[in-house]
Amino acid sequence: MENLSSVRKKKPYKVNRWFKWLSPGLFVKRWLFISVTGLFLATLGGAIWFKLTPIYRLLELISQILETITKIVPNYISGPLVILIGLFLVFWGQSRTVDSITSVLKPDRDGELVDMLLAHRRLNRGPKIVVVGGGTGLSTLLRGLKKYSNNITAIVTVADDGGSSGRLRREIGVLPPGDIRNCLAALADEERLLTELFQYRFEAGDGLVGHSFGNLFLTAMSEITGDLEQAVNASSHVLAIRGKVLPATLTDVSLWAELDDGRIIQGESNIPEARGRICNFGCIPANPPALPSAIKAIKEAEYIIIGPGSLYTSIIPNFLVPEIRDAIATAIVPRIYVCNIMTELGETEGYTVADHIRAIDHICGQKMFDAVLAHRKSPSPKSLQRYAQENSHPVFLDREDVAKLGRRIVLANVMDEDQQTGHIRHDPYQLARVLLRWYSGKWQP
Repeated sequence: MENLSSVRKKKPYKVNRWFKWLSPGLFVKRWLFISVTGLFLATLGGAIWFKLTPIYRLLELISQILETITKIVPNYISGPLVILIGLFLVFWGQSRTVDSITSVLKPDRDGELVDMLLAHRRLNRGPKIVVVGGGTGLSTLLRGLKKYSNNITAIVTVADDGGSSGRLRREIGVLPPGDIRNCLAALADEERLLTELFQYRFEAGDGLVGHSFGNLFLTAMSEITGDLEQAVNASSHVLAIRGKVLPATLTDVSLWAELDDGRIIQGESNIPEARGRICNFGCIPANPPALPSAIKAIKEAEYIIIGPGSLYTSIIPNFLVPEIRDAIATAIVPRIYVCNIMTELGETEGYTVADHIRAIDHICGQKMFDAVLAHRKSPSPKSLQRYAQENSHPVFLDREDVAKLGRRIVLANVMDEDQQTGHIRHDPYQLARVLLRWYSGKWQP
């Protein structure tokens, strides 16, 4: 009985799978029709070549066979029976063909090939999205956005000078690959395995201790291909990522910040450690040239998302590139800024949502986005206590000030809170869902 029920369950599944192959957008029906037409024309051409003699003889043979069959089995039985046998052979043959192709293209993957093709087609029709930022916030967002579109371009800051990236930058002279590494891993199909591989840090070996495999991989690719842009492009093909990851500039830039007590701090990793309120910000050399492909992506974008990420060390550095800043400011597409959930020590202590907006407006000198996404729900007491020990608190939404700055407010629950550790970050899938919903339904030019 169990075997019979399992067979019954499989039959509808097989039928549903076949109907999926006839779904719009896969171009299966038109090519199947063209194939059948070609077979018919080839047969007709052969018959004409031999003066239709084979057709006459074939028709006579078929006529004799049909006459014999109808004498034995009535035509109202034999006709439908032959039709069913023919359809069975067609479906069986095509099913075996599809299974053979599937076993080659996806031997170790779950799911049906037709489902993969349908998903691929849907993602290729997704909006052209440009995401600007850096750090773990950007890679978190990309992890959710890739569920909605393959047409994603991440523009990433290359001002990092700490950790493994900083060491490679000082010792070899390459642009820091850390943020780009995280974005590549987030956009990859085999995200979990690739993230573990790229984040793996060597714990032994002369000169290797502390380096991540992903940073060394991108550094080696930069040496082979000639620059970071070509290295990222080649890596994207090797890793089969969805979308593109582009550095904001290929210039070796160093960040500096002027604090309200008069100190000037240089270096991305040194700015948060200075523990001061930032009143001015820039980079050396000033006004670095933008990557042309990044400008092209912005001009072709249908949607621009800024953040989330550290305000001064991940987001604003991209706007220190004048061409990127101007291209985003003049874009006639929906532009939204994803504000952080918590303030950051040494960067945004005491900042409200409006303060984040003012900081970007002050550095850029123009309006960079139309709306701001803020988190609605307050974190748990456990998380609040954990962050309070680091002098970090929820970013307060001062609605009136945000409205005076000419920004719309998108309020949603987009927080992922670890109940054990109290660690807070954006939920990649909920955040992407909210952003795409706003893009498709609420924005008006």
